[in-house]
Amino acid sequence: MALWGTYGWGSGATLLQFSTAFCQPCRATRRVLDQVAGLVPGVAHVEIDAEDHLVLVRTAGIEATPTVLFLDASGREVRRASGAPRRDQVLTALARML
Repeated sequence: MALWGTYGWGSGATLLQFSTAFCQPCRATRRVLDQVAGLVPGVAHVEIDAEDHLVLVRTAGIEATPTVLFLDASGREVRRASGAPRRDQVLTALARML
């Protein structure tokens, strides 16, 4: 079973973003992922405040924010990316998953 379980966030994929409150790249990442989730049917964007979920951060091996986990429909991590991604990078990664 995947670390995240099956939450049904996105019927095709979920973009799980780990952020912190004062992280400027996290804000840019939020905008990009929200845009992509709005463009691609079946894709959801979920953001987790890393400071409020330290056990989850440690369990997932998150070392920096922003970090985005690309989860498939069953909640399994397919890939991850650190730093602020560009929209075309996220769309390309999703195209390989879906």
